[in-house]
Amino acid sequence: RLYQIPFEMPECEEEAESRTLHLIGDFSAPAEFFVTLGVFSFLYTMAALVLYLRFHSLYSENKKVPFADFCVTVCFAFFWLVAAAAWGKGLSDVKAATRPGSLIAAMAVCQGQDVVCSAGTTPAMGLANISVVR
Repeated sequence: RLYQIPFEMPECEEEAESRTLHLIGDFSAPAEFFVTLGVFSFLYTMAALVLYLRFHSLYSENKKVPFADFCVTVCFAFFWLVAAAAWGKGLSDVKAATRPGSLIAAMAVCQGQDVVCSAGTTPAMGLANISVVR
């Protein structure tokens, strides 16, 4: 929800006030899907662990239980792949929306003839990149 993040843009006119700008974009859906799937995977893993350890006889005697477990595991694997791809796309969109060059281009104060604007630093996205790989 980048549109909720304000940042101050200085004015170069006679009044020394600054304007508040907001970033553009809402990339929360892929992140929420990724996290929700992770939570459900964890809960299913805990339930399966209880089934394996506490009710081992039910698991070994009934042939439908292992097949159902296999089907649910395959579904989780597929949805995990989809969630990782969606979060990867969402992250690349967040990076594009917060790139310093994009922000500078959106500032009217930087469009003047004799004005030189430059970014102070480039945002660190290493941990966000690692979250996609996991």
